[in-house]
Amino acid sequence: MWKYAAGEYYRSFNKSAFTRALQKLLPELTNEDLIPGGSGVRAQAVDKQGKLLDDFYFVDTPGMLHVCNVPSPAATASIVIGCEIVCRVEARQA
Repeated sequence: MWKYAAGEYYRSFNKSAFTRALQKLLPELTNEDLIPGGSGVRAQAVDKQGKLLDDFYFVDTPGMLHVCNVPSPAATASIVIGCEIVCRVEARQA
């Protein structure tokens, strides 16, 4: 994943590159709209080939359903995700 990491570092140190990346989502955004702030780290799961997993990843083991690669705390409270978990657990018991 070195290319992905290099791009992240580049955007971290180059405000214009960061702005251009953001403009894909918010075209009207400018450099002046952005101010320095803190940063954090979020664990990102990858598959066996090293590809980033973009969404929830469920691992089914005897007696347990593991919900992995949770994208945000808000997503874990989602009714849709709750329904998915219930459906998967019910399917195991059928």
